[in-house]
Amino acid sequence: MKNVVIIGASGHGGVVLDCIEKEGKYNVVGFIDTYKKKGTKFNDYFILGSEYDLRYLMEKYQFSSGIVAIGDNWVRKTMVNRLLNIIPNFDFIKVLHPTASVGKNVTIGRGTVLMPGAVVNSNSTIGEFCILNTNSSLGHDGVVGDFSSLAPKVCTGGNLSLGKYSAICLGANIIDNITIGQHSVVGSGTLVLGEIGSYVLVYGAPAKEIRRREIGEPYMSGGGKKSSVISLVSGEK
Repeated sequence: MKNVVIIGASGHGGVVLDCIEKEGKYNVVGFIDTYKKKGTKFNDYFILGSEYDLRYLMEKYQFSSGIVAIGDNWVRKTMVNRLLNIIPNFDFIKVLHPTASVGKNVTIGRGTVLMPGAVVNSNSTIGEFCILNTNSSLGHDGVVGDFSSLAPKVCTGGNLSLGKYSAICLGANIIDNITIGQHSVVGSGTLVLGEIGSYVLVYGAPAKEIRRREIGEPYMSGGGKKSSVISLVSGEK
């Protein structure tokens, strides 16, 4: 089996590790993490170093592939860019948990993870470095832009168009034929009945715009500068 590393030793990284082990296509040699001490263990695997050690680690552990396991969409994008600046030809794998269900004529980009019980219905396109979390469902003919995410138990109808870097949070429901712009966040438990623009935070049933968002603004609970609204709508850690 091909050796791989996981970039990001967090709770999300632990779930990605489980998906890789269950899929059985790759051999994980360890984690890379900027903020964890080298030589310590996470989920029974060693922290090998940081991304700045990558060239040395690739030679030592005989790998050229891996996956970025960072839950926040913009932070994941930043790390991917950093890795490509260090190793321009680094190979990003995609990971599909064996309980994920993928329909006919589905396209899934590199670096994307489908977690346990995720459903992708026919004729859908998922971009690069996306996350479809546990028991989330993407309806037929959906289009999910690069670096976007569906949280656990999100349910979307057919013909969703989800813009790059946007996040649909825990348990939200999206009816058919909805377009959501870039860098937007749909809060936990929200019911989306109409189009949502870019750079907005929406919440409620039906969804209402709470405020505008900035590129790179944290939205996951436990993230950096967290407001009570962000904590409320995310439902993730």
